[in-house]
Amino acid sequence: MKRTIKEHLYPLLLLAAAFLWGSTFVAQSIGSDHVGAFTFLAGRSLIAIVFLFPLNIVMDKERSSGLFFFRKEVLIAGLCCGIAVAFASAFQQFGVAYTTTAKAGFITSMYVVLVPVLSVFLGKRPSAGVWFCVAVSVVGMYLLCMKEGLYLSLGDGLVLISALFFTLHIMVCDHFVKKINGVMLSCMQFFFLAVFATVLMLVFEKPAAEDIKAAFPAMLYAGIFSSGLAYTFQIVGQKHVKPAVASLIMCTESVFSALSGWVVLGEGLTLRELAGCALMFAAVIISNFFK
Repeated sequence: MKRTIKEHLYPLLLLAAAFLWGSTFVAQSIGSDHVGAFTFLAGRSLIAIVFLFPLNIVMDKERSSGLFFFRKEVLIAGLCCGIAVAFASAFQQFGVAYTTTAKAGFITSMYVVLVPVLSVFLGKRPSAGVWFCVAVSVVGMYLLCMKEGLYLSLGDGLVLISALFFTLHIMVCDHFVKKINGVMLSCMQFFFLAVFATVLMLVFEKPAAEDIKAAFPAMLYAGIFSSGLAYTFQIVGQKHVKPAVASLIMCTESVFSALSGWVVLGEGLTLRELAGCALMFAAVIISNFFK
């Protein structure tokens, strides 16, 4: 009976993560109107730490009152995951200011195709089917993002780079999640992200207090629901769900992103862009059958 419950619970955690990530594109878009990318990242990361730290204290079986953060394996895992998510989040936050939430969501979902492609460097050769999915996704990218010529807009390009770093983040998390508690790993990665973003914020942005106040509701949503909950759901879910199934579930983030942009921001997609979305979504689904 317990096994049956787990089989239903962990896929639902990944689906919940996808929904929260998709809806957070709206918060990121709103936040970018008031503060810079590093300020937004620093704010949402600090909020995530405040949210997750008490959970770690409660779940710490050794009752070390937070000393688990100083364990070598936790620091290494948190640093590696933190660096990957830092670059991914930074490029995504910069990009979302120059593109729509729907496009940002669909382009970010390219990590589902990029994971098997980058696995080549780990000694695993993707099948012909995977390369077919890559080709389909490129065609979809062209229809979705290219306008009046062969070029990506600035926002689309930045979000595409973020998808590459999100791919690295998935691979790094998959390595450490079997050794570190999921909530603890999630909290530590945001600690290092907060340090990274805060330093760059102070160097390049130096935001005014009124701007931070205006962006705070968006930071609060992103910090609690996307960073605090969704990334934790991802880490815990990846430990108990097969990679192919997990990737398939998480790629629905793009659908939730498009729906959120339509409902909250009134953003629409042309028939050409919808065709691109359909091809990209088909590519990320089909790719799971060849992993």
